[in-house]
Amino acid sequence: MLAIQQLPVLNDNYIYLIHDPESGDTAVVDPAVADPVLKALKQNNWSLKYILNTHHHADHVGGNLFLKEHTACKIVGYAADQKRIPGIDIKLSEGDTLTLGAHRIQVISCAGHTTGHIAFYIADTEALFCGDTLFSLGCGRLFEGTAQQMQQSLKKFAALPLNTKIYCAHEYTAANAQFAYSVEPNNPALLKMIERIKKLRSDHQSTVPSTLAQELASNQFLRTDIIEIKQTLAMQNAPELAIFTELRERKNRF
Repeated sequence: MLAIQQLPVLNDNYIYLIHDPESGDTAVVDPAVADPVLKALKQNNWSLKYILNTHHHADHVGGNLFLKEHTACKIVGYAADQKRIPGIDIKLSEGDTLTLGAHRIQVISCAGHTTGHIAFYIADTEALFCGDTLFSLGCGRLFEGTAQQMQQSLKKFAALPLNTKIYCAHEYTAANAQFAYSVEPNNPALLKMIERIKKLRSDHQSTVPSTLAQELASNQFLRTDIIEIKQTLAMQNAPELAIFTELRERKNRF
């Protein structure tokens, strides 16, 4: 079984270390900064084999070159976005795989937040490292992609097993919950999630990961077919893409 260590950095970012105890291989997902990663590697006596970048934003690739220089690791990113991934060595696309020890890491293309965003899915660990595409109770802003692209990306995630743990890259859950409540206040699963979030944050604990089952039951961006949400938006007869687009625009203004 892979060991996953979450490193909180900057204001609200999460870096993830993924370690295979059998092979000794370790990967890091979206190293915004290098020092906390090097410190954790030293404390655990782990050596870094891969950097896995979900997209090119500075708060996801900022530690790439320093880590590569000090660990001789290989940097993995989306082939079509290689010009924006510092130090990229291994260029992967939709459906490609990488191995960490005996564990298979699947690449899922998920444009929307950026045009070159990817996620890393490890089936035998039931883990999805989705960067800034899917958040707990939210989704990423559309900086480069379209609402249609983002919705299609989220539908890919929604088709994964329900037990999949969602390792997103930011602690946005409490703020996302406020917006979710504004559009679906009578959802029992959402109300349960809100209580969980309050408890975790009052204890200074992370709300991440959640599970896909929790997100499907409470994340409005995965629930564009729900009557209550359509009624809140006064869009009862609108198609799902229109619902999604309106939700994303309202979240931008919230």
